[in-house]
Amino acid sequence: MSLSGLIVVDKPVGPTSHDVVARLRRLAGLRRVGHAGTLDPLASGVLLVCLGRATRFVEYIVGLDKIYETTIRLGQTTTTYDAEGEVTADHPVNITSDEIAAALPAFRGSIHQRVPPYSAVKRGGQPLYERARRGEVIDLPERAVTIHALDLMMYEPPLLTLRVACSSGTYIRSLAHDLGEALGCGGHVVALRRTAVGRFTLADSVEPDSLTPENIAEHLLPPEVAVSHLPRATFGDEDAIRLGHGQRVPAPRDVFEGDTAAFGLDGHFLGIVAAGGGEWRARKMISGATGEDEPPTASVEDPVDGQG
Repeated sequence: MSLSGLIVVDKPVGPTSHDVVARLRRLAGLRRVGHAGTLDPLASGVLLVCLGRATRFVEYIVGLDKIYETTIRLGQTTTTYDAEGEVTADHPVNITSDEIAAALPAFRGSIHQRVPPYSAVKRGGQPLYERARRGEVIDLPERAVTIHALDLMMYEPPLLTLRVACSSGTYIRSLAHDLGEALGCGGHVVALRRTAVGRFTLADSVEPDSLTPENIAEHLLPPEVAVSHLPRATFGDEDAIRLGHGQRVPAPRDVFEGDTAAFGLDGHFLGIVAAGGGEWRARKMISGATGEDEPPTASVEDPVDGQG
């Protein structure tokens, strides 16, 4: 039977998220492998990788909140807002811990931030990083994000370490750059570690180099963990079969009409359903999946890449 489920990987610094996916694809002998939320080579930490039929549910984890620990080098700005870019300005750092603490509240809560010039966000049909490499002047788009928590962990000038709990779509690189601007000395990311994605933490993770064809199944979490944050509904055997074949079944009028995780009477995960007009309709059903003859699923790229 083909492997299917989710693995919480502790990506090391160096490889790309795609490199990790390619490694797991080889180890599992599957084509359908995808990740939910890119980590750039400079970044490490929690990378959620779905295998087999579990890739059908990547969309439900890609938007989960994240937690990061990041080290910012004050006094320097770079082209990429991180240590991989060229230094564009260098300033002395005469900032105190009290000044940093006074600057942080402006970055908590719902804020707007501009995406970094070197990012995969497209403008005019092209990724910004391609246009930035050509030296084009770019009108950087803004996006609304939420910083749930922003805490000072350590400050040893010029290095500043923060813990950031944020919504999906937040660029930590932009946060570092903007904080440096607010402090009047500039700043960029020199280290970034993602410690959690939703309920998944480093405590749940495995290092990719420790995985083998023989033990990879031991680290697989069942597909339903990807949708554990959704409402849950239970169906009898007859309705479960009908939903698995794409048919509709009666639903209470007052039921939640958004996506809902469906389970059988025995607790078996059926897939995702949604209600409306007094009926349940199938959205993404495990029982309706066709298996490994389906085309490989591409990784879902989260705007929160490893640098942001």
